[in-house]
Amino acid sequence: MPIKKFPDPRHSSPEGIVALGGDLHPDSLLLAYRSGIFPWPMEGLPLAWFCPPERAILDFKDLHIPRSLARSRKKILSARHWEFTKNQDFGGVISACATVPRDSPGTWITPEMHAAYLDFHRAGHAHSFETWSADRKLIGGIYGVEVDGVFSAESMFYREPYASKFALLTLIEDLQSRGFEWLDIQMLTPHMVALGAKELSRAKFLQKLKKTQESYVRSKASQS
Repeated sequence: MPIKKFPDPRHSSPEGIVALGGDLHPDSLLLAYRSGIFPWPMEGLPLAWFCPPERAILDFKDLHIPRSLARSRKKILSARHWEFTKNQDFGGVISACATVPRDSPGTWITPEMHAAYLDFHRAGHAHSFETWSADRKLIGGIYGVEVDGVFSAESMFYREPYASKFALLTLIEDLQSRGFEWLDIQMLTPHMVALGAKELSRAKFLQKLKKTQESYVRSKASQS
């Protein structure tokens, strides 16, 4: 049964836990992302829902693409060695994100999470961006959730150098082309810092989220 209401994320635990339990029904996920919350399974605990004390975002006005990355992508595009797509293999991307080797053992993309986000994709809320080799092999990708004018990146993978970074750039270009001004990346990584990402306090993130959602609603209303 879908979750009907989450506790106020402003009052989450010091670690960022908003609630424990519930299910991963598409309506539960939709409510969570609208509230600035995301699921993060933890061993030995019921399903945990998080809104961390610091939230990482990439504001596109701060976007900086390193020259080496820009040169490599230009070379790949001009030679047509790789292809970049959207929503061509969501299942392949999330499966790869769950299984590719990582520095830390285990994965938070459990079978339940995998199935839930496939359903969320079918419902039109989760999206993938893929990088394909010349022989049509999936060599990189990123997936995330888009709700009410906000895109939250969830996970990415690569099997060839730069493949996930190029998928991320494809995502950013897609968002910018549709008027998005920032990207929720949840956790800060060295690569995202190099692109200009930063952390916001929980309070500032939730304020930014609300402002963006309100702008999205006004935009939709003006188009109707």
